[in-house]
Amino acid sequence: MFVSGLVLAAGRSARLGRPKQLLAYRGRTLLDAALDAARACRFDELIVAIGGAADEVRAAVDLSGCTVVDNVHHTAGCSSSIVAALAEVDERADGLVLLLGDQPDVAVASVDALRAAAAAEAPIAVCRYDDGRGHPFWFARSTFADLARLHGDKGVWKLIESGRWPVTEVRVDGRIPLDVDTWDDYTRLVEAG
Repeated sequence: MFVSGLVLAAGRSARLGRPKQLLAYRGRTLLDAALDAARACRFDELIVAIGGAADEVRAAVDLSGCTVVDNVHHTAGCSSSIVAALAEVDERADGLVLLLGDQPDVAVASVDALRAAAAAEAPIAVCRYDDGRGHPFWFARSTFADLARLHGDKGVWKLIESGRWPVTEVRVDGRIPLDVDTWDDYTRLVEAG
């Protein structure tokens, strides 16, 4: 299978008050750590969508090996990044794994579990952690037309919960990896790291 990885990192960090992509984490930026986790998954291609603070991100983050998508509509929610990135997904891709640029501790094993579901022809697969569903997610190419119609911040969740597609839950041990929306989230992530 040809699998694309898509890291969403275009947010404007409104709740945080500064670009979370550039927050210090393990001696680098938060987005560097998330991209390192994505690179460890050995996707056939890796796409990162940036938007808010794009110039600063380009200057501070190692984007090597990534196709960079500038989402000029990033204020319209994270769905706009998915829509913008779909045009860059390689035509050979059987589907994509969706990751968050503010969630640096996603395990390779989680992505491997999604790949196994994809190989079993699941159109959508999500990780089922001890404390609920969480990223990363798998979307087969057959779902791309629906992905292209998403809008808003919770569009991808609405698609998953719509009943339009069967959704496979893959069991992943542990809690949903921390992501950063607020200073409290960032503090918890740094303390856990």
